Amino acid sequence: MMMSALWAVVMMMGVTPWRSIHCLEVKEEKRLLVAMTLVPHAGSTGAVCLDGSPPAYHLHGGLGGGARNWLLQFEGGGWCNDVASCAARSKTRRGSTRYMNKLEVFSGILSNDSTANPDFYDWNRVKLRYCDGASFGGDSELLDSTTALYFRGQRIWRAIVLDLLPKGLIQADKVLLSGCSAGGLATFLHCDDLTTFVPETATVKCLSDAGFFLDVSWIGRRDVSGEYTIRSFFGSLVSLQVRFLLLSDADDDAVAQCFFPQHALSYIRTPYFILNSAYDQFHHIFVPPSADPRGRWNRCKLNPLACSPIQTAILQGFRNEMLKALESFEGSQNGGMFINSCFTHCQSELQEAWFGSNSPRLHNKTIAEAVGDWYFDRGAAKEVDCPYPCDSTCDNLIPSNQVLEGSRESMPKINW
Repeated sequence: MMMSALWAVVMMMGVTPWRSIHCLEVKEEKRLLVAMTLVPHAGSTGAVCLDGSPPAYHLHGGLGGGARNWLLQFEGGGWCNDVASCAARSKTRRGSTRYMNKLEVFSGILSNDSTANPDFYDWNRVKLRYCDGASFGGDSELLDSTTALYFRGQRIWRAIVLDLLPKGLIQADKVLLSGCSAGGLATFLHCDDLTTFVPETATVKCLSDAGFFLDVSWIGRRDVSGEYTIRSFFGSLVSLQVRFLLLSDADDDAVAQCFFPQHALSYIRTPYFILNSAYDQFHHIFVPPSADPRGRWNRCKLNPLACSPIQTAILQGFRNEMLKALESFEGSQNGGMFINSCFTHCQSELQEAWFGSNSPRLHNKTIAEAVGDWYFDRGAAKEVDCPYPCDSTCDNLIPSNQVLEGSRESMPKINW
């Protein structure tokens, strides 16, 4: 498979968050609400959401010493892998700017408060809204007498960047491309690409938050039912939205394999940071609901303290496999890691997880401090936690169904 084909598929995922969003329930006067900007004339280049609506972003301008620095944050929110699920998604905020909130709360890594976000508070901070269903990765369409769907994530990415260039991005001194979940996976696709838009003298680095989705089939493991559920799902997604970008004789299984970060990370030339819980994806990869029809894992999923000894052993085995997949990256000179053992998903935009008095810590460093030390070359950049339940800084909050705001509209059509 050609490298260009490899990059064409290292992109598209995202799952619903486990963690409560109560951290955003702060006093109204302290919230930073940022207005939406629709990209003008994007439709003329085919850069449109699933339903054909224009793409959008939210920009809060930098100031002072950060006026020439930029942080771009890919929004997450699941994906779709067949016509029915993509059509349903196109009628929600995950597939159309028509249904999106026009104001977004900026917190955590997007905050403009120096006490809450000490390294990036005065940068230009941008949230790229997610409306293509494939982690900003597709470039296709489905048009017939009954259906009109546009898989244009790559064009959306380019249209937003081009719109930001005259707003100051073209003169950037420092740039950090980040994203959470499906957005975190999008950073693997676009990390090196971003360097082609900004000055050669700019410092460009990338951060994936909860985007390191593990290919357990690669290491000879299946999910608890004995199936390769996630590999199969990726295959159908790529076949629908990305297949045309690949070599015509590319094997479907090999294409799906390219989808996982562990197989592509070594090809990324730009400095990279991986922020992830070691247990983040076991819900969706190792124990999807389709693999547990009798619900034997339900209590364990809701509360790790309720896991049986066998289930706990499986959890620890999943963690071990993730660490094995990261072994080669751990030796990289310009890479960074913060792999904790908290049961959580997407930590960079959550203020209580990013930087606060009760934030998770490794070697007494918060996530914000670890990322800042890595970006600015201030110190040790690789932190790996001990196995659950040894970390007393985790709150290990796994939300109940009512907390999974927006999950039903953003989950893929799969028995998960």
